[in-house]
Amino acid sequence: MTVRVRINGEEKELDVDPEMPLLWAVRDVLGLTGTKYGCGQALCGSCTVHLDGQPVRACVTPVRRAVGHAVTTIEGLSPDGSHPLQKAWVELGVPQCGFCQTGQIMCAAALLAKKPQPSDKEIDQSLAGNLCRCGTYTRIRSAVKKAAGLSEE
Repeated sequence: MTVRVRINGEEKELDVDPEMPLLWAVRDVLGLTGTKYGCGQALCGSCTVHLDGQPVRACVTPVRRAVGHAVTTIEGLSPDGSHPLQKAWVELGVPQCGFCQTGQIMCAAALLAKKPQPSDKEIDQSLAGNLCRCGTYTRIRSAVKKAAGLSEE
């Protein structure tokens, strides 16, 4: 079945089962491999993308939910890595293994779009569902604050 979706600002026609997880359509059909597969159960956050600006877990979101909505992946956030969060991530050396980073960045971007200068508590709450196997949570928070133009206290 052909499904029309808008991904990273471009209309795409996908010949997929509408029940296919959005993650597989993004990664396997469209070749946008920045979005990661972690657990397949919406528990880790590695597969986070935006659906109309809201973070969703692509591993459990069927493609049919994206019809008529805008999907943004990490590649659509900034193709050249110039988004303030991506810059802060690099400058502060946030990732170790890097596996969770796209999900962390996508959740942080949604937070900053709603709350440009979040508190530590708001940052922690917004990213609470994203697991970092390496435990770089303090560097993640620092990078979000840097991208928001907030100083470390």
